[in-house]
Amino acid sequence: MSKFFRYLYLNTYAFLLLFCGIAVALIPLFRVSRWLIIPQIILGLVFLKESMRLFSTWADKKIKCKILTERNKEEFRPDTFKVFMQAPCGRLVTKTVLKDLGLREKYKELLVYKPSFREVIKRPFEPSETSIYINEDFK
Repeated sequence: MSKFFRYLYLNTYAFLLLFCGIAVALIPLFRVSRWLIIPQIILGLVFLKESMRLFSTWADKKIKCKILTERNKEEFRPDTFKVFMQAPCGRLVTKTVLKDLGLREKYKELLVYKPSFREVIKRPFEPSETSIYINEDFK
């Protein structure tokens, strides 16, 4: 896969959010009510901000593709893909690596790591615990 098409494919969700932000900004809601301009601008900026955040991860995606390819070159190790199957962008990285390795059919095995829709919806509402470990040797 050429670098250009790899860039387009791995940033699919960033482009989707970018186009959604542009579409929201272009809707003429001011004709309905001038008060709708403020939420329209806010929603458009949210889409654009998330799009830019995803575009900024391009270098990280390239590094992760390289690492996954190296780890799975000798033998297929499904556990290395577990973290990537948790998010849509990570699943794109997984598909790209499997294509590079010639193991496209292994993606079906990795779907066990994909969270269900119910888990995705519940995740933001579950409390999480943050632990901080302090190394006593470091002062």
